[in-house]
Amino acid sequence: MLSEPWKAQFHARDVMYKLYNSTENGYPGDEDQGQTSSWYVLSAMGFYSVCPGTDQYVIGSPMFKKITISLENGKKFIIEGNNNNKENFYISAAALNGKTYTKNYITHSDITNGGILKFEMSNKPNLQRGLSGDDKPFSLSK
Repeated sequence: MLSEPWKAQFHARDVMYKLYNSTENGYPGDEDQGQTSSWYVLSAMGFYSVCPGTDQYVIGSPMFKKITISLENGKKFIIEGNNNNKENFYISAAALNGKTYTKNYITHSDITNGGILKFEMSNKPNLQRGLSGDDKPFSLSK
């Protein structure tokens, strides 16, 4: 994903459709104390934890048109996926609280502060979005 975030969007959505469903075979492997389930739940919202110990969640591809997280502090964090469907799994544009958002991650405080993360979804990748050094999530190899 280093310089091609659209590949993470494709593969996250692909894994969610292929490996998770409501049949007896719809669960991929050993549960590993909830990590497999939590990855799916977070990924379906549009982001997932990659590196424990950081406050970042990498943006993937949301499965829903709208999700509202009601937080303990009384605030709400809303994720919207405009034009989201099975074919439109690429993020063409994003906005956090009304401001253009090019980063390929959100922070824990972005969520706990409440607000709205809007994704414009498309069936074609945006090959220009999220490519600057500041847009990339934490990495030991930076």
